[in-house]
Amino acid sequence: MAAKGNWTKSLFIGLWTVLNFTRKLFFNIIFIVIFAGIIIAATSSDNDPLTVNANSALYLTLNGKLVIEKEGIDPFEQFLQDALGDEPDNPEVLVRDVVKVLENAQKDRRIKALVLDLHGLTGGGLDKLRVVAEAIDEFKTSEKPVYAIGDYFSQDQYYLAAHADNIYLNPMGGLMLEGYGRYGMYFKDMLEKLKVTTHIFRVGTYKSAVEPIMRNDMSEEAKEAEKQWLDGYWNQYKQDVAAARGIETSNFDETLEGLLGKFEAAGGDFAQYALENGWVDALKTREEVRQELIELVGEGDNRHGVNLTAYSTYLKVVNPPLPAIENNIDKVAIVVAKGTILDGDQKAGTIGGDSTARLLRKARLDDSVKAVVLQIDSPGGSAFASEIIRQEVLQLQQAGKPVVASMSTYAASGGYWIAASTDKIIASPSTITGSIGVFGMFMTYENSLDYIGVHSDGVGSTELTGFSVARPLAPEFGQILQRNVENTYGNFLSLVASSREMTVEEVDDVAQGRVWIGEDALELGLVDQLGTLEDAVSAAAEFAALEEYDTQYVQHSLSAQDLFWKEFFGQAMTYVGKWQFSNADSALINEFKRVLKEFSVVNRLNDPKGTYVLCLPCDVS
Repeated sequence: MAAKGNWTKSLFIGLWTVLNFTRKLFFNIIFIVIFAGIIIAATSSDNDPLTVNANSALYLTLNGKLVIEKEGIDPFEQFLQDALGDEPDNPEVLVRDVVKVLENAQKDRRIKALVLDLHGLTGGGLDKLRVVAEAIDEFKTSEKPVYAIGDYFSQDQYYLAAHADNIYLNPMGGLMLEGYGRYGMYFKDMLEKLKVTTHIFRVGTYKSAVEPIMRNDMSEEAKEAEKQWLDGYWNQYKQDVAAARGIETSNFDETLEGLLGKFEAAGGDFAQYALENGWVDALKTREEVRQELIELVGEGDNRHGVNLTAYSTYLKVVNPPLPAIENNIDKVAIVVAKGTILDGDQKAGTIGGDSTARLLRKARLDDSVKAVVLQIDSPGGSAFASEIIRQEVLQLQQAGKPVVASMSTYAASGGYWIAASTDKIIASPSTITGSIGVFGMFMTYENSLDYIGVHSDGVGSTELTGFSVARPLAPEFGQILQRNVENTYGNFLSLVASSREMTVEEVDDVAQGRVWIGEDALELGLVDQLGTLEDAVSAAAEFAALEEYDTQYVQHSLSAQDLFWKEFFGQAMTYVGKWQFSNADSALINEFKRVLKEFSVVNRLNDPKGTYVLCLPCDVS
């Protein structure tokens, strides 16, 4: 027995030794990384990372999608991404950060010019592009030159580049403005081959969110509705760019025949085509651009060899991670509702029925907050979660605090549901809104399981028991779900009618799941005004009779532990150097990822009754 006891003791001692060694190794590696970063920073010939170089050009690199709120991320995951030089799968750029940098740089005597390097910008919607473009135009009032440089320009990138004084394109580069379209994936045949049974319940002639599941192509009704708002969206793009470049909207090519003629005249050269069409000012190599910038601001000790101040550096200077100083000034609070609307608690960047309602409640219980702006960028989602959020809007109003909705790129379906009862709705001219319709959907896999030899059977005390994705759906239960969808649609029409001072019939005429852009929604009475977030803040202050006020964002509260690690890793990354890793790229793999992404949008929906107010076709490409 003694020998056995000694063996057991030795085993646990050995396990503890291994675990203790692993623990120490893990934290030692972190320490070594941080220490090495400090040594690298101390011995590097680069300038202090938080120094704005005198007489420099602000180098504005926008890597990712423009957003009104970033996706929530674990502090340690953020640390690892920064330490390893790894970019998130979908990087994001906060619009208000860009605007703040440009506003400060406009008045900063150390900044002599602005250079737009937009190769990493992946879009974000016309409304957000317009906000940044207006900030660039305001920067130009300082009479500091603005350069847009690039090897290629995408359509969204060019929208901002068009506001530069000088647009330079690489002679081997290219630019083509192709317009907007909506071409999605359709899964009906795939689901049939997998023997998946889909159960769909919907109201609305134009409610096409479920078409990818029930069809292999786009219905004529969906094509009609989407063509209307896509054409309006494209016309706004043309007008904005034409005004910025001082050209006619007729200069845009919209037929392949017209493009082919100009392309042949340019000798089959995309860069020359862009130059002759007036899109760019000159074709210049990277070295030619570099030399011109050196003549303007001098040489610099960085990889460009030009005296530049990086956007990321300038942002840290003007937006240091310091706690806000409390004051007694009245506030207009801004609550951001960005992303798909899901039930329960969700991280920042996704709308949770509970978590977003909690932000509104936080504003309601804050005595310094006198009015609220609900900034919405959402295609909708769960009907239940949308109603939970709307109920908090009503509670704010009952507390005497007016609420103004500010619509960003999207405020459709559930996004419109949460806006409908506010005191005023202000949309961008390009906001994609409406989509007042409801659908319910789920899948059962009885045929799929039967095919592989798995079966479900049993007994229950009533006919109501035994509902499962492994069993067929009873026709009567399907009728119950359809009736629930119809009832939800009726509630949607009623709340819009009462809030917008319309009859239910008038709302139904512009509803039926149809999508509208902001300028059309204004004519139809779905919104009150076209404008920006600043217009919404001013309107909220006016409702509350405020003459002097501050604005503040109401944000998700971090736990003490999360706050500690965020501060700890944030400070560490001020010094840690970065290692760059290359990522394999494949057009086929990227297309496969797109299929999975589109299908997963439906898969993650979690309304407790399976009822959704969601606009899947609202995506623009």
